Amino acid sequence: MDAQGMLHQYPLLLPQTLSGRVYDGFITSQDKDFRLRVVLPENLQLQNARIECSWQLRNILQGYQHIVKQRLQHSSDLPSFMVELKTLIDVALKNADSIEASPAPQYYSCLVKDIESLGWDKLIFVDSEFSTLRLKIEDSTAREHVINVKLGARYPYKAPDCCIDLPVPFSVSWTPQSNLQDLYKQVLSTLESLKDFWDALDEIDKNTWVLEPEKPTRSATMRRIAIGNNVSITIDVDPRHTTMLPECYFLGADHVVQPLKEMLNTNIHLWDPNVGLLQNLKDVLEIDFPPRSNSEKSDFSMDCGICYAYRLDSAIPDQVCDDPHCGQPFHQACLYEWLNSLPSSRQSFNIIYGECPYCSKQDPEKLVPLSMTMQQTSTIA
Repeated sequence: MDAQGMLHQYPLLLPQTLSGRVYDGFITSQDKDFRLRVVLPENLQLQNARIECSWQLRNILQGYQHIVKQRLQHSSDLPSFMVELKTLIDVALKNADSIEASPAPQYYSCLVKDIESLGWDKLIFVDSEFSTLRLKIEDSTAREHVINVKLGARYPYKAPDCCIDLPVPFSVSWTPQSNLQDLYKQVLSTLESLKDFWDALDEIDKNTWVLEPEKPTRSATMRRIAIGNNVSITIDVDPRHTTMLPECYFLGADHVVQPLKEMLNTNIHLWDPNVGLLQNLKDVLEIDFPPRSNSEKSDFSMDCGICYAYRLDSAIPDQVCDDPHCGQPFHQACLYEWLNSLPSSRQSFNIIYGECPYCSKQDPEKLVPLSMTMQQTSTIA
């Protein structure tokens, strides 16, 4: 199965970076969609890939982790691995016990005692069976977070499943003597370790026009920031190393983007870990981002010149005609269909050549993967 076949077989699992290192989306098994994220290393070797998933899928694959790792080592490519992972999930679901044992009588008394120790004011939801809880937690900077806790019948002897909107994997360190207060403290410690990361992105969200994601979650590490009309920079920040230079790539016409690339390469030595992320971007690129105080987001959000819409599913116009007198943006999907339909267009590897719908200028348009928002996942391999 080639990449095109994989897209057909797994249409909900999409590439997130130009290099094809990160895939994010869903895998479907028995009419159920499970969140999945595949992160390949720099050399794109599948053997060293990191597989992350939602707590539901992680729970289903509990006991199968060694098989997942084994398949990573022996699969020839990502499409082949996905076929085997899908088969493994199907088997795990069939083998799962459909009826969970009823909780022991001491389950409820133990749980109520744990909630009382933690504080009832931190409980924002509990289902009728006392098996699913939602707890609120506030970090030292007054950011509010929600912890989703799924308890099994063997609580507290078996660790609960915990899900929280974080940019890094989170797993609970648990013993039979542990309780909800221990879980709460572990989450709080993780939140404090991410303070600088959220401070940096909150500053960007407050002082620049962020085009994507439209409503960033706490797990989102990427921001597409408007620089000017039809030109933007996308940064992907490492939550564990916020002071380091993030992954950067530019979107816009070549005659606008090329000087920015050259400026970044020339001034990269000016990046100062002791200076904030936003100020570093300004210093290295030698620009001022359009302020929110005297501009509107619509100033940088031109509709696609083919479908006349700004948002197409989750995508926004990210292809721009390179003619300085045109500069019309298009959705990648719209532009590809347009150029592919022209008798005069031609394709060479991953570049298709054709005429701009607006200025009829012969101009190459690179095919890049569409973009989608992460959500929080848990590592399984």
